[in-house]
Amino acid sequence: MSHPVLAPFSSGLKPNAAVIVATIRALKLHGGGPPVKPGQRLDNAYTDENTDMVTAGCANLVRHIQNTKAFGIPVIIAINSFPTDTPAELEIVRLASIAAGAEDAVVCSHHSQGGAGAVALGMAVDKVCQANSAATDFKMLYPGELSVKEKITKIAVDLYRAGGVEFSEKAEEQIAMFTKQGFGHLPVCMAKTQYSFSHEADLKGAPEGFTLPVGEVRLSAGAGFIVVLVGAFPTIPGLPTRPQYYEIDVDVVTGKIVGLS
Repeated sequence: MSHPVLAPFSSGLKPNAAVIVATIRALKLHGGGPPVKPGQRLDNAYTDENTDMVTAGCANLVRHIQNTKAFGIPVIIAINSFPTDTPAELEIVRLASIAAGAEDAVVCSHHSQGGAGAVALGMAVDKVCQANSAATDFKMLYPGELSVKEKITKIAVDLYRAGGVEFSEKAEEQIAMFTKQGFGHLPVCMAKTQYSFSHEADLKGAPEGFTLPVGEVRLSAGAGFIVVLVGAFPTIPGLPTRPQYYEIDVDVVTGKIVGLS
């Protein structure tokens, strides 16, 4: 599964459609498929037809559709097809998408056919954007005047379907400090695993009722966000003053790349 991509094709700056990308293998993983690990052979469950697994995994896709539509944005599903996908599996995803409220669900083959395999998707997106060019229904999840804790809870409960939020002592102190400094009005950016709606990467599908732990809260004043670290979520360190890419080049004599060591 992928997160929605907003598409302001027909009306300037306002998003008036969202494209959600889905694959059969990803949905099988959310439908009870065995773990996928780098360097290990892909289990046959992902290459052989298994309509039951795909059907179960569609719960994750449905949740993404519901969440996106909650913002008042029409949804199109791009079903990226691969050689091992079967017509029956692809049709399950298409029907589940339409039943969940997607405007359209298009099977794409650009993995094998390049741009020609995505023409139908482009036409579907343009059609939906043209029909919703005013984008008048777009709405935010929460008003800016909510407290930081209320914003975090709103995201956790309404989008992730958590039963509640547990704030660490450190997070409580940081929220109080940032609020006192005048940053309480900023929107919230959640830093959490992308593999689950919960904080646990292995909790697949569409989990509900879990407690979302907030371990730390950071301020990105320049960007204009309160960044929430869910659990002990690691963040990527910033680049050094002179990143290594300055040293990477191509030797004009040998044609070899240098500076990668």
